[in-house]
Amino acid sequence: MTAGSDGRVIRGAVLTYRDDPAVAEPDRAVRFYRNGAVAISGDGRIVWRGHAGRLPERFRALPSDDHGEALVLPGFIDAHVHFPQYRMLAAPGKDLLDWLNRFTFPEEQRYASPSHARAAAEVFLDRLVQHGTTAAVVFSTVHRSAAEVLFAAAERRGQAIVSGKTLMDRNAPAALCDDPESGARDSEALIARWHRRGRLRYAITVRFAITSTEAQLREAGALAARHPDCHVHSHLSESAGEIEFMRRLFPQAKDYTDVYDRFGLLGPRSLYAHGIHLSERECARLSESGTVVVHCPTSNTFLGSGLFDAAHVGRSDRPVRIGIATDVGGGTSYSMLYTLGEAYKVAILGGRTPGAHALFHLATRGNAMNLGLDDEIGSLEPGRWADIVVLDPTATPVLEARHALSESLEDTLFALAILGDDRAVRATYIAGRRVWGAAPGPE
Repeated sequence: MTAGSDGRVIRGAVLTYRDDPAVAEPDRAVRFYRNGAVAISGDGRIVWRGHAGRLPERFRALPSDDHGEALVLPGFIDAHVHFPQYRMLAAPGKDLLDWLNRFTFPEEQRYASPSHARAAAEVFLDRLVQHGTTAAVVFSTVHRSAAEVLFAAAERRGQAIVSGKTLMDRNAPAALCDDPESGARDSEALIARWHRRGRLRYAITVRFAITSTEAQLREAGALAARHPDCHVHSHLSESAGEIEFMRRLFPQAKDYTDVYDRFGLLGPRSLYAHGIHLSERECARLSESGTVVVHCPTSNTFLGSGLFDAAHVGRSDRPVRIGIATDVGGGTSYSMLYTLGEAYKVAILGGRTPGAHALFHLATRGNAMNLGLDDEIGSLEPGRWADIVVLDPTATPVLEARHALSESLEDTLFALAILGDDRAVRATYIAGRRVWGAAPGPE
């Protein structure tokens, strides 16, 4: 925690995005300053960024962190991660439903204890910043107290978190079930206390269709209608077994997407993880409503759920908005670098070769746009919060050897995506305060 009351300058190879490199010309999309600087105000906002040699005089006397040739980027944004599963990585299951029943539900029952949840929240948020993640959309548990302690911990850190109490009233252990009325009351109370408090946002959170009755989905839709600036967060079309179960529970629904649609839970602030097995009709409706589908490559492969088809989901004539996430603990790494690498592998298996700039844009400005928060986070534009990750492209012997072959910034980013992990994270800043990593030089 180093920023003084008058601000700070962060120096390094500054990289940010002003448009999507997958569709815009590089000169328009990418801003890169090999010898760059970012000036930060005392309240944690970016006030200037550009070539270090052009740093305005008024900022030159500020304390400075000089990261040399390391990359200075907007902090990563994880669009779907589970707080109560923070220690469950690599828990085996025959499939999604088996994994939930054997490991996830027993683990989540522990969060009835506020003291357990309070300690877990600190570890969980530490894990994020250690991996360069400065903002996240976070699943909690059914317990109101667990959501309370997560919000409180994030507020103390000044961290941007979107979260909410999970709604779940069937097909789960009794200790993890609420009911439609109490779930709605708890959600209302949490919205009143935490939504838009500092950098916090509330997400009306249905675990997934098979763990909520129609009565509860109706209450969730009513909450969304009363609070249109809240997010909606859930899962959609993750595994074949889940989809078959959904069909038995909702025989009148056209498909999985229609279950949520019938209760008013689609829209530009709605985020649904996975979307692996979506029909053409579902994609058209998701596109029309502006709903976001969040790609979770490491959990999809680990649980054998399937391979996300971004070409199908994002088809240009009816594009669905796409995000990216670790999905810890079904996901196998907190690292957005590792997650980008796995997304690349899934894409190339499907015949696509996304560029490194497009991947890094997705994990920063792209996810910020999906959250409707791109005027606050996701880039290094003046006025945004100074949420920053510093990446060392030579952090390990393997990366260092590979970096010697890089001929462009694209090459460097690609190597970081395929070979990088938390060891490449030299420092993480939230609102201009260094919350992870050692000082780069004398203070």
